[in-house]
Amino acid sequence: MITFELGVEDLADTRFALSPLYETVLSLRVLREPGLSALHLPWRRSVLDGPGDPGGAGGVVSAGGVVSAGGVVSAGGVVSAGGLIGLGGESGGLGTTDVGTLMSLMPVRRTLPDFLTPRPARFDASFEDELAVVRRTSPAVVRRDLLAAHAPDPLPGALRDALAADDAPVVRLRDALCELLLRYWKAAVEPVWPRMRLVLEADMTYRARQLALGGARLLFADMHPNLRWQDGVLRVDKMISRHHVKASGRGLLLVPSVFAHKPAPPVGQGEAPTLAYPSRGVATLWGSAPVVTAPALAALLGAPRARLLGLLEEPLPTVEIARRLKVTPSAVSQHLRVLHATGLVTRARDGRHVLYRRSPLGDRLTGHAA
Repeated sequence: MITFELGVEDLADTRFALSPLYETVLSLRVLREPGLSALHLPWRRSVLDGPGDPGGAGGVVSAGGVVSAGGVVSAGGVVSAGGLIGLGGESGGLGTTDVGTLMSLMPVRRTLPDFLTPRPARFDASFEDELAVVRRTSPAVVRRDLLAAHAPDPLPGALRDALAADDAPVVRLRDALCELLLRYWKAAVEPVWPRMRLVLEADMTYRARQLALGGARLLFADMHPNLRWQDGVLRVDKMISRHHVKASGRGLLLVPSVFAHKPAPPVGQGEAPTLAYPSRGVATLWGSAPVVTAPALAALLGAPRARLLGLLEEPLPTVEIARRLKVTPSAVSQHLRVLHATGLVTRARDGRHVLYRRSPLGDRLTGHAA
């Protein structure tokens, strides 16, 4: 168990941030262990087979989690044939050796080296900004974090050879990892980052509402079963590490994640309190648009508006609605204006976006009233 002790000032400084770098590193775990989340299999297939829509057909994943097309991942998580991703074009591609190096960053016990997931300095840091922080990591910290993440297991050969000598090989390893992560990000994550970001922002909107309604207790109540808030202490259960961290005025940073399968605090107890947690709405990320199942409602409103109203169970911006329904944002806007004018949806501004949600009247009309 890892515990975060939060004082009044720390609770007042609890905030959220996005981390494209964290998502990129965590996505490697999904590639290595497809069994962690079946929800991401469409994305995984699209990555292994090359550019394409995550909802399309892709490689074949056997019951043992071994990819048998578009790149082969052995039981130990090392790509043994075919490379990874159709990482061609501007990304320059990743070969088998490159992928093996990236996969060596994923310890068997599913921890992550802390230096690869630095605490975001602001709400919406870019991938390049976060990677610049990693590039400045000292050799001593790189060595320490890699050893801590893999312990008690020995380091994989690709890492062990670099850490066995003086600092120069460690610096070369750090810089090489940054270059590989950049190329991997551009090929596998950046193309879908806009839709991922919308899901993450919707989660933060929901969490902020929970915090406003019920304080820290309600904020953490449904974040994940492994999280418990009691007497000023946030407990993260079922962790390999066991330590207690006093926030001591540093606050708590919450990072929603598409690829996280459970809460993930830093491995090192000296790190500032940060918690990545599984985002809500991931099940909608790679899925196809919902289908209308209420003929009477479609006859009343028209199929497009009935379909749109059925989708607005949670607050969504126009662009995300358009993505899910696979229509243009302008078409969605026209229907939303009608639904809003008739009181079937409500709207509220959240930063750059206007979020729409079914109103109580809309809930009753669609049969979703509480």
